[in-house]
Amino acid sequence: MTSHQVQLLLLDIALILLLARGLGALAARIGQPPVVGEILAGILLGPTLFGGLVADHLFPADVRSLLTGLANIGVALFMFIVGLELEHRLLQGRMRVAAGAAVGSTLVPFVLGIALAFYLLRHHPTEQRTAFVVFVGLSVSVTAFPVLARILSSRGLTRTAIGGLALATAAVVDVVAWSALGGVQAVVGGADDYWLVALLIPFTGVLLAVRPLLRRVFAPGGIEKPLTQTGQAVVMVGALLSAAATEAMGMHYIFGAFLFGALMPREGVHALREEICERTGEITSLLLPVYFVVAGLKVDLRGVGLEGLTELGVILLVAIGGKFGGTYLGARSQDLTARESATLAALMNTRGLTELVILGVGLQLGLLDGSLYSLMVVMALVTTAMTGPLLSLIESKASRQRRPVALAEDVSDSEDAEEGVGSAGRGSRAVG
Repeated sequence: MTSHQVQLLLLDIALILLLARGLGALAARIGQPPVVGEILAGILLGPTLFGGLVADHLFPADVRSLLTGLANIGVALFMFIVGLELEHRLLQGRMRVAAGAAVGSTLVPFVLGIALAFYLLRHHPTEQRTAFVVFVGLSVSVTAFPVLARILSSRGLTRTAIGGLALATAAVVDVVAWSALGGVQAVVGGADDYWLVALLIPFTGVLLAVRPLLRRVFAPGGIEKPLTQTGQAVVMVGALLSAAATEAMGMHYIFGAFLFGALMPREGVHALREEICERTGEITSLLLPVYFVVAGLKVDLRGVGLEGLTELGVILLVAIGGKFGGTYLGARSQDLTARESATLAALMNTRGLTELVILGVGLQLGLLDGSLYSLMVVMALVTTAMTGPLLSLIESKASRQRRPVALAEDVSDSEDAEEGVGSAGRGSRAVG
């Protein structure tokens, strides 16, 4: 590694953090998740705005490979956090409703995504047609669990009924999505790699066997202790080794990191888990912006003409309509109110970094070409950015509908009034 490479690497990281933090803060000021600004920072540094002027001079190929390495570590730790934040208890008492909503939230956009894939194949041919069709269906079905959790937290919805249901539904969708993506990667890898993928089963068994040992490390004698440097090191080593293991199996490293987080002990270590998420999150907050830029450097919208805009419109229509409509219908089938169903549908439509990770895998596998990858990144940005305004619109509409009832006096007898208050109260808890 030459002195010039070191200089460029340090300069690039400083520039990335500065721009990502600045645009992330600006996004937060206007009510958007910071990830929207961070994704936009990556796109702005890419060829779309400045052509090759910035990308070629500040991010030459030799330095870009170093940034990619840092970005991969950031994504691995991010996926560990995603797995760690999955709350198994969220499904308790909500399994039927969450499963019903998850079926609609996954199946409808997936089926529409298959139709979209055949439409896209006309201009984006590939030899892996089956894998491409499944991948496109998967890419429009995903929900960004971490971004969703932060949207709920910022709006005070985390501990509400609809917030818990949204997290439970997103958890089910996440597990299905990552499992399906693993299957796609196995198919693309070829028959020679199938035996390696089969090792995932005993590998999962090993992680389950290690789980009691981890509980002893973090809560010796059943007593939860503050997180030590040794404990944090154990977490980091476990996440990275798990990521390396699934990469060696022919699957993406994100699966191993996600699996290690999902199988971490839950009982009696709640505060410790939060501390692990916080400390690991501090690391990912420095490394993930690097991933956004590495991803953004591959986004080139300069050549998007009328045909590309048409494709983008169809992609957005399928992604938004399929996800919102599917979730809404699934929620209504479980006897949720129209307002609760619409709120859940709006929340499940956010995609964020999770979508970027999946698209990156598709690009790496050769399922997406550069132009389609760019359009799909725009879709991820739009669907994430629209979640907040859509929630506000639903809440505003519900408030206007409740106002005449709230101002009316003696409009019904006591039994009807009690039923109305119960219904309104349910809706109020749902949206906060």
